[in-house]
Amino acid sequence: MFIIIKEKTMGTKERKERQKTDMQKAILDAALKLFSDDGFENVTMRRIADTIEYSVGTIYLYFKDKNEILFELHKKGFEEFYKKQLNVQHIKEPKERLFAHGTAYIEFAMQNPEYYDVMFISRGPAKQMKEYQEWEEGLRTYDLLKLNIIQAQQTGYLAGVDVEVAAFTFWSLVHGISSLYIRDRLVMIPDDAIQYLIDGSLNLLKKLN
Repeated sequence: MFIIIKEKTMGTKERKERQKTDMQKAILDAALKLFSDDGFENVTMRRIADTIEYSVGTIYLYFKDKNEILFELHKKGFEEFYKKQLNVQHIKEPKERLFAHGTAYIEFAMQNPEYYDVMFISRGPAKQMKEYQEWEEGLRTYDLLKLNIIQAQQTGYLAGVDVEVAAFTFWSLVHGISSLYIRDRLVMIPDDAIQYLIDGSLNLLKKLN
């Protein structure tokens, strides 16, 4: 006896959804690299289309303009950024968790340089983001940092320091390190010394009371 197993084929609706998802990803991937390499202001919808070898009209079927593409990249970037930060929230000791948070921040930048450039360094994107009044993905990452600082303060670390000042100080440190790395400003430092300096910088802050 022969048993015939009919393979389930993808329906028209599912196929169209897959094609749409694949096209959106291709557009976003191309735009991310162009924005990071050449600057947001210097990239046009036509350049994005040429990069993936489609007509510019096709791009407009998925995004109304490059600002919408930028916002989608910001959203995706900060979603992954937030997940990275959540990975250290299981650490019970608040002060250790705070500095693990800083390490996670820098690791994200090193592992996702193009996203980090568009999210935090390039000037053009920052201007465009002001147009969006609701930016939950970006704000919640900063709120998580402040929460970790508050909980560390409850154990006596940086007691009496304004939370906003402390958060800005921590952010400035990890952003500065990340930016130097992303923009190749650490080329004079041996590769095997960079992590030592990063850890040392964070440990220096640990010594503050």
